[in-house]
Amino acid sequence: MKSEIIAVGSEMLTPHRQDTNSLYLTQQLNSIGVLVAFKTIVGDRRKDLVNAIRAALGRVDVVLIMGGLGPTEDDLTREAVAESMGLALRRDATQVAALHARAATWRIPIPQNNLKQADVLEGATLLSNPNGSAPGQFLDTVFEGYRKLVFLLPGPPHECCPLFDAECLTRLQELVPPRAIASRTLKAAMIAESQADKLIAPIYTTYPDVDVTILAHAGDIQVTLQCARPTLETAQQRVDELAGKLEEALEEWLYSSEGESLEQIVLYYLGLRQATLAVAESCTGGLIAERITAVPGSSRSFLGGAVVYSDALKQAFAGVSADLVAQYGAVSEEVARALANGIRLRTGATIGLGVTGIAGPTGATESKPVGLVHIAVSDAQKTDAINRTFRGDRQRIREWAAQQALDLVRRRLM
Repeated sequence: MKSEIIAVGSEMLTPHRQDTNSLYLTQQLNSIGVLVAFKTIVGDRRKDLVNAIRAALGRVDVVLIMGGLGPTEDDLTREAVAESMGLALRRDATQVAALHARAATWRIPIPQNNLKQADVLEGATLLSNPNGSAPGQFLDTVFEGYRKLVFLLPGPPHECCPLFDAECLTRLQELVPPRAIASRTLKAAMIAESQADKLIAPIYTTYPDVDVTILAHAGDIQVTLQCARPTLETAQQRVDELAGKLEEALEEWLYSSEGESLEQIVLYYLGLRQATLAVAESCTGGLIAERITAVPGSSRSFLGGAVVYSDALKQAFAGVSADLVAQYGAVSEEVARALANGIRLRTGATIGLGVTGIAGPTGATESKPVGLVHIAVSDAQKTDAINRTFRGDRQRIREWAAQQALDLVRRRLM
């Protein structure tokens, strides 16, 4: 069974406000086996809202409409649903009394426009909203020959989410066919999205009952598998079967088959090897350390490190000689190696990680462009180094560099 969430409000079509309710509602819908096929944001214009509702009714079984239930002129959800479905609106006397009683607790007269919150769609059930003045509404109806379940929910999160849990979730569980949704997320590092898809598409396309989504961000590929079946066990079996085949196809790029972050995996391997890590970061400015220390319990394996932005601190904290910097430049393989080895020796860590690069937008030369990053990993046996040239703005280059550095440590520990 498919659903659509419609968020109503012109403010969510600006850069200043975003819809957060739909994330929570999606999670709750998935928990009872209802897939969210569409999410729509529509402004406070009646014609647009009517069109959005009619489109939703024409393509899904369950429609959740959030917002537009307030007292102002631009709160038009009730009117738009009535027009979309050819239903009448009636003013509910009990709800009018409730609005007057609520106003009395504030010791203010109720403005006349507030009474529109008592307008109820023909055939609808009112849904109690103890956290606000506008009740929700529920319609179990037929639209163009097909059964539709329509929910009108208030927009404010502190009203919408509790009302959905208290008034909507149980109704849906009783009305929708028993279904369970299993999901799993695989993650791979430093492989191009197109290359990853080339490896796995021939496999996942043979599983039409499993939805596969691929998300790429700064050296990280997330492959999410989702399957709906009558029972969670059968859905999970199907997802796990496909996941096993994709894991083999992704080979050494795969770092997680259960959704863990790269830093979690690095810490897992460090713990497994009873090893410790220290970092000397230049262009990443502490981003690697921040990612690692965001994981609870990281202190068992991560000793710390230094942000060695200046040449003087490269020498003071990681023992990089001034002559080395003068000969090869601060952004060089030689300095990256010295950073990794030096921070390892200074801290007594099993593994040292050194990163130096040009994050831009300035600082480039003809031979060293913006985005050039040198990364080195050192232990007692050897020091390995690589260089990459990443594209993008300053933040994106730093994110790519941190991801590459962590993946280099992961591969050393595998």
